[in-house]
Amino acid sequence: MSEVAPYLARVPGIQYGVLDTLTGYAVRRTQLRMYEDFVQALAAWHITPPRFSALVIISLNKGLKLTQLAQIMGIARSGAVILVDALADLGYVTREPMPEDRRAFSLQLTELGRADLALITAAVQAHDARVTARLNAQELETLHGLLHKLSGAREDDDGLPSDQ
Repeated sequence: MSEVAPYLARVPGIQYGVLDTLTGYAVRRTQLRMYEDFVQALAAWHITPPRFSALVIISLNKGLKLTQLAQIMGIARSGAVILVDALADLGYVTREPMPEDRRAFSLQLTELGRADLALITAAVQAHDARVTARLNAQELETLHGLLHKLSGAREDDDGLPSDQ
């Protein structure tokens, strides 16, 4: 099996034309670089960005159902099943019967899941600091604000995405 070369946001000597003016292209190039660093930083735990996101969401939302996790993460229910199966195989998550609905299960972190999530979170925070090291605090705050604005993640008091 051959090793994959590290991602280069710009290959010397290549003309990118209109791509250099497109926000989506710049975001995607950045995401590829960040993903590569994330995977390397979390290799010891076999954690990918979706697995980390799911662990955090499950840890903070008692009684969360699989369908809710799928909706929160913006993936199909079948994708959430695969994601939770992987976390269960790692010993991080269990499915517990819900007393009020015998057909549904809530997702719970195991003791190992809670313990490793603390270590994993520290590794993710170190990764995040590493990949954003070129930005000062104000630039980082601005970047977060702009990305939230573009994604529609900022909410008004009524819980609906803002139009700003």
